[in-house]
Amino acid sequence: MRAWLGAAAAAISVHAAAAPDVALDLRLDPATREFSAVAELWRPPRNYQFTPHPSLTVRRVEKERSGLMRIEYGGTLPALDRNIDFRGVLQALPPMASPEGSYLGAASGWYPQPHKLFTYRVHLRVSGKQKALVPGKLISENTQDDSYEATFDYEAPADGIDLMAGPYEVREKFTQLEDGRRVRLRTYFFADLAPLAEAYLDDSARYIERYSKAIGPYPFFEFSVVASPLPSGFGMPTLTYIGAQVLQLPFIRATSLGHEVLHNWWGNGVLVDYARGNWSEGLTTFMADYAYKEAESPQAARDARLQWLRDLAAVPASAQRPLLEFRSRTHGADAVVGYGKSAMLFFMLRDLIGEEAFATGIRRFWVENSFRLASWDELLDAFELASGRDLLGFSEQWLTRAGAPAVRISSARAVGKEVQLNLTQSTPAYALRLPVEFVFDNRSETRWVEIDREKQTVNVQLTETPREVRLDPELRVWRFLERDELPPILRQWILAKSPALMRVSAVGQSLAGRFFESPFHEVKRPDGEPLLIIGLHADVDAALRRLKLPPRPPQVAGKGTAQVWTIKGSNVAVISANDERSLEALARPLPHYGSQSWLAFDGARVIERGAWPPLVRSIPVK
Repeated sequence: MRAWLGAAAAAISVHAAAAPDVALDLRLDPATREFSAVAELWRPPRNYQFTPHPSLTVRRVEKERSGLMRIEYGGTLPALDRNIDFRGVLQALPPMASPEGSYLGAASGWYPQPHKLFTYRVHLRVSGKQKALVPGKLISENTQDDSYEATFDYEAPADGIDLMAGPYEVREKFTQLEDGRRVRLRTYFFADLAPLAEAYLDDSARYIERYSKAIGPYPFFEFSVVASPLPSGFGMPTLTYIGAQVLQLPFIRATSLGHEVLHNWWGNGVLVDYARGNWSEGLTTFMADYAYKEAESPQAARDARLQWLRDLAAVPASAQRPLLEFRSRTHGADAVVGYGKSAMLFFMLRDLIGEEAFATGIRRFWVENSFRLASWDELLDAFELASGRDLLGFSEQWLTRAGAPAVRISSARAVGKEVQLNLTQSTPAYALRLPVEFVFDNRSETRWVEIDREKQTVNVQLTETPREVRLDPELRVWRFLERDELPPILRQWILAKSPALMRVSAVGQSLAGRFFESPFHEVKRPDGEPLLIIGLHADVDAALRRLKLPPRPPQVAGKGTAQVWTIKGSNVAVISANDERSLEALARPLPHYGSQSWLAFDGARVIERGAWPPLVRSIPVK
């Protein structure tokens, strides 16, 4: 059993003292971007100094013997940058304001934070026909023709305050939990999104009910869906802040919304001890995004696991790092580890201890760690206690080692009523529990085998001799797939360390800059690095003939204004378009489709997409 490192020190009561640690009284004029605030800090650390964002200036500081510090500050905030793409919003952002929307992120230096975790009260006033909010319980609000005023309390331990404002239309309804509490549901939508409000409110209620039953009662008194003018997808306590364009997509309510609701338990209800690793993104992905695929069909769930393993193979070896080092997503390689590998860990853990023990462990973790800092240690302790199993070996290899094992069946031989499997894996060896499918003439069956050495022979007792065997055909183990199991996807080019660009028309350089995550170099001919060919249709076709590469595949040929595809059996991908404008339209959406092998676009809209089918390697039984 691993130690509960610092659990006592990390425990913080959900019931705050009568006075919050931080009380803010602020004014924001989005039209002029003028911001002013008075902050009162209750018993801040000795010699505490507030260093605000460079756009803000501290005007006055007063300290009282009672332990109260009063700070007056303000200034003109930077303008909202509408050119920020989805990668840009993952980086450090300044506090930004404009009439079309304002976002003052928790890490942007817009308020004083005297402690790592703190309680707060925010009283805000916003000029113009605007609404504004911060995470927390709405205590009061008042709307005038030219201003909006509201007060929010957050009595649980928080690690930051985000502020959002915009020309919002607010819709509201209440849902009642089994424990009798009423939860206020709201949408803060721009006018063109207003027709979607009712569906978002209904689905928010459905997700809150679902996870209250699976984990424990919803930990807050509200949940809001807030539209962002930026391409964001942020989850905060009591709300989610999602890009307005994304909110219009029909699948968001069926996937992303549930993910963000669940973060009110994982990450906001149980807080992440980031110094010891971020477990919340993987657990949320497993219990939301992946769970929805399982509910859809076994094939959809397998496809999701295949995508995680394809993404793993797309990350260069130099960018692989242990899951324990994941803190937050700043680029694609982070997401592969912190979301995909982490979710697969929970999938393998459930396979190992069983669904009942897994569900019990989830509820135990919640009860024992609500509104506390928690790490992988506390999480895996809960599963150990629920299952009665020692998980130290399991957790150490999957948390502390980078990459994954490469494992295969090298040969299979029938010996009487046994099948002798010779397995190999990469060095140093993992302790692996592997499903093996035995294929007979008219049926198949799966057995689990265990290995812990680089080369190992395992004997499996059967009633008849199988024709062939397949290792992990349902993809239940985090591992490097073999080459024929790995049809190429665009993420292999997006994450390439030294990608090459071949422009066969006088266009495409700026698109390449948005597509690749690492600096690219232009070439006239292939140089061995992952190569992206960009150009207009006629020039691309001529280049493919010159390089003796296959023509554009029928999946995209003649469709839309632009086509993108990877070439099987090569390290070449292609972007081809009708004209320069059609290429430019891909700059924002294309990097979102790294999991695909081919796409067809009509402007910025995807009209066709898919991934080349993988093969499952079969080994004949001799």
